[in-house]
Amino acid sequence: MAKLKTIKLQIVAGKANPSPPVGPALGQAGVNIMAFCKQFNADTSGEEAGTIVPVIIRVNAKKEFTIEYRKPPVSWYIKKVTKLAKGSGDPGKKSVGTITKTQCKEIAELKMVDLNAASIEAAARMVEGSARSMGIKVVEG
Repeated sequence: MAKLKTIKLQIVAGKANPSPPVGPALGQAGVNIMAFCKQFNADTSGEEAGTIVPVIIRVNAKKEFTIEYRKPPVSWYIKKVTKLAKGSGDPGKKSVGTITKTQCKEIAELKMVDLNAASIEAAARMVEGSARSMGIKVVEG
């Protein structure tokens, strides 16, 4: 059985280039960095500008790779919904915005394939926890 190396990265859609973190991570595994960048950029060119795309790159013994794409991080969806550039620097004390439980459930439905949750309700609670840790109040609605 061929030995696999797994590399996990988060890259902005359509903006992969050989500079860090992409180049060094793939270079250590012996992957053709430009081939990866071209494939990633082509595959993600249809995504919304600024979308962060988590990828899992599996490299075999022959230095061939496969790319598995995931949904953007929950924090990216929360920032998009609340129209914030970033979360609070002091989340326990300083709130920077609000999000409704309905919006959290919508995010959970989008992200469900990547979450380790048994139900949409459990996934929604995970999203609410992420929002609170970013300093965003979760309100009814």
